[in-house]
Amino acid sequence: MTLVRPAHPGRAIAGLGLSAILMTWAVAPPASAEPAPAPSVTAGREAGLDREALRRSLGAIHEAGMYGVYSAVRDGGARWLGAAGVADVRTRRPVDSRMVHRVGSITKTFTAVAILQQVERGRVELDAPVARYLPGLLPDELGRRTTVRMLLNHTSGIGDYIAGAFPSLVQGSPQSLDEHRFRRIRPLDLVRFGLEAPRTGEPGQAWSYSNTNYVIAGLLLEKVTGSGAEAYITRHVIQAAGLRDTSFPRTPVIPGPHSKAYEALYGYIDPPRDYSVYDMSWAGTAGAVVSTMEDLNRFYRELLGGRLLASAQLAQMRTTVPVTNAQGNVVMNYGLGIYAQDLPCGRFWGHDGGVFGMGTFSLSGEDGRRQLSLGINLMKYQPLDANGYPQPHAIDHALNEYVLRALCGSAPTAKSAGSVTLFPTQQVLVKR
Repeated sequence: MTLVRPAHPGRAIAGLGLSAILMTWAVAPPASAEPAPAPSVTAGREAGLDREALRRSLGAIHEAGMYGVYSAVRDGGARWLGAAGVADVRTRRPVDSRMVHRVGSITKTFTAVAILQQVERGRVELDAPVARYLPGLLPDELGRRTTVRMLLNHTSGIGDYIAGAFPSLVQGSPQSLDEHRFRRIRPLDLVRFGLEAPRTGEPGQAWSYSNTNYVIAGLLLEKVTGSGAEAYITRHVIQAAGLRDTSFPRTPVIPGPHSKAYEALYGYIDPPRDYSVYDMSWAGTAGAVVSTMEDLNRFYRELLGGRLLASAQLAQMRTTVPVTNAQGNVVMNYGLGIYAQDLPCGRFWGHDGGVFGMGTFSLSGEDGRRQLSLGINLMKYQPLDANGYPQPHAIDHALNEYVLRALCGSAPTAKSAGSVTLFPTQQVLVKR
């Protein structure tokens, strides 16, 4: 059965995902822009990557209007690191390829790995009801019908908590974002907001992206391990993968050298405002991790290489449901905290993420050989049309071209147009 992400015409919600950014191959041509500073580049010595083409393509993203972008690309033993633009629009401090970055929903892959480790240990069954592990958290019938697998592949039908946590977004206002910079919010409150939101379907009926699913998964992880979820993930996933610059920050400040995080909210914040200092308890096990682009590549390489999960659990993780857009086109195949996208040069696995002011995209080939991770520091920059839909921007075109160059070694062609959707989990309806 094809699982279709349900459309909600007329829903007046801005930002049901951790953030919203719509990018497809059907984008406008790049607009003219002022010449950009030359991108900074750190390159390996091995052959296999067209470094000059990557440098130009990454620079084009900044030229199209993105404040700053940084990326890590690998092809086997060859690697390329690049950055273009500024980390601070006031001081013009340049971005650096090794900056620590809020990776948003990529956190979900880390959380899913931790749950699957418990499956391997026999503490959790994927097709067991959530009520077995967290009795009373969900209403009786819902708790019995919703399985752990449904949480991890977003087919639970449970609504997203974002509108409850940030109610002003419904009106397109940043007031909630500004008022809650230093608010600590409990996971149980986030679950309550999600349960109060409209359901998107019956358990197992359809795919619908919901951060609430992964907050519940974090609570389940705590119950079966007896450890705090973030502490467990840090010890058994982050450290096990050998990641040096990846963590759940303990304060609202991003640890280590980092960019500012500029949020435009589709023009409702003009000029875009910096949200880099923010209490991320509102995201938790659904989206609070910070990392670097090199760390993300290492993480997915370790995961896909079978060094974090046994083969049976990795196979479960890569068991997917197709997700289609409003036109019926498959934009990704979603597994358990990871998704697959089919590019002209093959199938790639990974995830994307967005928080206020920062977006991230990470994909790896099936064998983990060819990899790309990139971060941007300006979000929801697209203008809205009269119906409240984000319109294609020159940045979208430049990002798409760069990703295809990085993963496939070539620029998009007319034949490949329309075949790839970037940042697919961040597609939401925004209506004035």
